[in-house]
Amino acid sequence: MAALDLLGRRWILRVIWELHQHGGPIGFRDLQRRCDGMSSSVLSTRLTELREAGLAAPTPESTWHLTPLGTDLVTAMGPLLDWSRVWAAQQGSPDTDATGPNPS
Repeated sequence: MAALDLLGRRWILRVIWELHQHGGPIGFRDLQRRCDGMSSSVLSTRLTELREAGLAAPTPESTWHLTPLGTDLVTAMGPLLDWSRVWAAQQGSPDTDATGPNPS
């Protein structure tokens, strides 16, 4: 239940997704831009939560990256992403080619 609580928080999946998609460490401002300019206070809170959960970590250069556990989470979510594409297609959603989670 704790994992579902964390993953259900607004913007948390988007932050995880962007950290994954970037493919390497990313700075706070770049991450904020990739997350459609979410407020710096919300991003800071979400990064703190991800760090405390062991899913993301800062580097000495003040950038952020997924930990191995965070990468494992993205891998584990793969079947859910596949299912969501099928579901969206059946619903006639215009987002059937979406490559990531909706931030809200």
